Amino acid sequence: MHCKGICIRYKALGRYSPGNKRCKNCDLFIKWDGLSCPCCGYRLRTNPRKYNLKEKLRDQRSVEESKKIRILYYI
Repeated sequence: MHCKGICIRYKALGRYSPGNKRCKNCDLFIKWDGLSCPCCGYRLRTNPRKYNLKEKLRDQRSVEESKKIRILYYI
């Protein structure tokens, strides 16, 4: 299958931010709830492949989680 250009409507700003996924076929990060790309039907990636990028994402998520916990304790 090939890219039909529909996915450009769902283009995401960040890489693997919460809710953002990557289509290898379209070579684009999109904000989409489904498991497959809306234009080509290719399966979307939710995590990076490289180890150092996985670590960076884990660190970002843990920082975000700790901020949420701090806010809950202060309220």
